[in-house]
Amino acid sequence: MIECTSSHPFLEPRSRLALFDCKSNFRWSSKKSQVQPVDKHKHDNLFLDKRGVWRSINPKRLSRKKGGSLRGRGWKYGSGFIDGVFPVMSPTAQQLLDCIQKETDANTIWGSLDILPPTHSTWDDLINIVVQLRLSKQWDPIVLVCEWILHRSSFQADVMCYNLLIDAYGQKFQYKKAESAYLGLLQARCVPTEDTYALLIRAYSISGFIEKAEAIFAEMRKYGVPPSVVVYNAYIDGLMKGRNTQKALDIFERMKRDNCQPSTETYTMLINLYGKASKSHMALKIFREMKNQKCKPNICTYTALINAFAREGLCEKAEEVFEELQEVGHEPDVYTYNALMEAYSRAGFPYGAAEIFSLMQHMGCEPDRASYNIMVDAYGRAGLHEDAQAVFEELKRLGMTPTMKSHMLLLSAYSKTGNVEKCEEIVNQMHKSGLRPDTFVLNSMLNTYGRMGQFKKMEEVLSAMENGPYEADISTYNILINIYGRAGFLDKMEDLFESLPSKNLKPDVVTWTSRMGAYSRKKLYTKCIKIFEEMIDSGCYPDGGTAKVLLSACSSEDQIEQVTTVIRTMHKDMRTVLPV
Repeated sequence: MIECTSSHPFLEPRSRLALFDCKSNFRWSSKKSQVQPVDKHKHDNLFLDKRGVWRSINPKRLSRKKGGSLRGRGWKYGSGFIDGVFPVMSPTAQQLLDCIQKETDANTIWGSLDILPPTHSTWDDLINIVVQLRLSKQWDPIVLVCEWILHRSSFQADVMCYNLLIDAYGQKFQYKKAESAYLGLLQARCVPTEDTYALLIRAYSISGFIEKAEAIFAEMRKYGVPPSVVVYNAYIDGLMKGRNTQKALDIFERMKRDNCQPSTETYTMLINLYGKASKSHMALKIFREMKNQKCKPNICTYTALINAFAREGLCEKAEEVFEELQEVGHEPDVYTYNALMEAYSRAGFPYGAAEIFSLMQHMGCEPDRASYNIMVDAYGRAGLHEDAQAVFEELKRLGMTPTMKSHMLLLSAYSKTGNVEKCEEIVNQMHKSGLRPDTFVLNSMLNTYGRMGQFKKMEEVLSAMENGPYEADISTYNILINIYGRAGFLDKMEDLFESLPSKNLKPDVVTWTSRMGAYSRKKLYTKCIKIFEEMIDSGCYPDGGTAKVLLSACSSEDQIEQVTTVIRTMHKDMRTVLPV
């Protein structure tokens, strides 16, 4: 354990990892995390036909496809390639992959595929290409290749090809096309596998069609085919991607009630879910439950937990997990280091993040673009815009093309300092680089203009968002409501608030709290309480910021006691914010 005695304001004073001595006894292991095999369900020969009836097919009686299937080592959902077993690309496959990734015209890609010989090697190359595309989440090219196999080639597609196509359509929120691919699978007399059902359930749940996903579950149960951990994991994954987190938690509990033992992947997803919701204490609870159930965490699990603590800036907790993952034999990868850097960044210790960055390089782990983005953000959060700019320039010097996020983080750094001219320069750079500013970028410019009192420019940006191709979201109006409220333009603030329903936007806790804040600064306690009651009636519940705003509106002990009692009664989590 390494103690930091530095009193530098940007270094965590109690850190065990800042100011590293590279000769210290870090516990690294060359032992790689093991890939967990997926249990194959014994009822793979059962499938739902297009009439919704369960049928059984003897695979030995089916005609074989005109090609190999990676010689028995094909892609399977939820295992293998995700955990580090990558397809081996032949020179021909690599050339074809490069062509598919660069070309955007479907007819050109199909023309290139048309001239391929119909051999076993070609089949293996095609499936390897699709799996490689899946690793980089390039769903459109996957659809092009699989549809070519189905409709233009002389190959007879197997279940793996259909599964990859169902997966791609599901990821693109095109559940009807995923359904169509499933029906095509049945018509081709392929036997649906456990993965097929898992991918179809996930396609439905990503698109928000929970009743369709539940219908498949019900039919599987009806015909004595209990959903396995693979199916449950797909359902939870789809619900999380569809932002239906409460339903995902419900399915997790149902999974345990059905005596289906959650896997490492299941627990990792739940840790991610709570981490993204800034509920690190719940993420830790899931992690402990996982270990109590003798389920072994992998490097992804530890990284997810570090990320959960990082989002709340809990450096020491993140460090403890970082140390534990080494003690059990895992070697930190770039994602792990990035998560730990993020913890320092969120906590406001950019030089601590810089030390992690240096350690990563010393240990032979090459930083990626995300690593540099985190450092830009770390310096930007601390108001060190020159350091943020230096990291941004280093990113370009190394030949890494700055992404939209890279520019946004640099923009945020200068926005915090109120440097309007530099912010405008960055937006112009984005245009020159072929990057189209999105809502986040324009929101940053709105905030910058507003804080600097340049209301005319701020309103011009808003007009461009409302009348142009840019989409104004609730964050856009939260910024404006906050700026008008702070400036004392209460009528403009109220007009914006009243206009939200007509824009199909629902006020969130930030909207209500910003509106209350405008009256709180004027000590208009009664008005704040009225807005608070409207907020509760609308189904929006307060957070710590709401409590602080209400308390700041109080001008007597009686009012403080009233606010404290009301919020404590309705929201137990507020106790840490309110005075005792």
